[in-house]
Amino acid sequence: QVQLVESGGGLVQAGGSLRLSCAASGRTFGNYAMGWFRQPPGKEREFVATISWGGTSQWYADSLKGRFTISRDNAKKMVYLQMNSLEPEDTGVYFCAAGRRVVSTTALVEYWGQGTQVTVSS
Repeated sequence: QVQLVESGGGLVQAGGSLRLSCAASGRTFGNYAMGWFRQPPGKEREFVATISWGGTSQWYADSLKGRFTISRDNAKKMVYLQMNSLEPEDTGVYFCAAGRRVVSTTALVEYWGQGTQVTVSS
């Protein structure tokens, strides 16, 4: 069992940066791949980034490459999403996710956090 709690969302101007954090609890955190998804207003949840259980491999949505960086600290049971050069289109609720396989789609997610709101103003 893994519990996930996100933090770090907020209101930022276009061009700014935010760092999201996801705190995990549970003994087997290191056995899970982790990821971030987002849900823009009125749209479906979409994949943002995922990282392997050891942190050595990362994958990103094509449109986000170069702006977002996912990382993890297994000793602290934390996952991070560094978001730079934010655009109004990045607005949405951001969810932390965990799964035994790389969580590149919602179907592979076993655990979700409650989400944190990110709003980018123009």
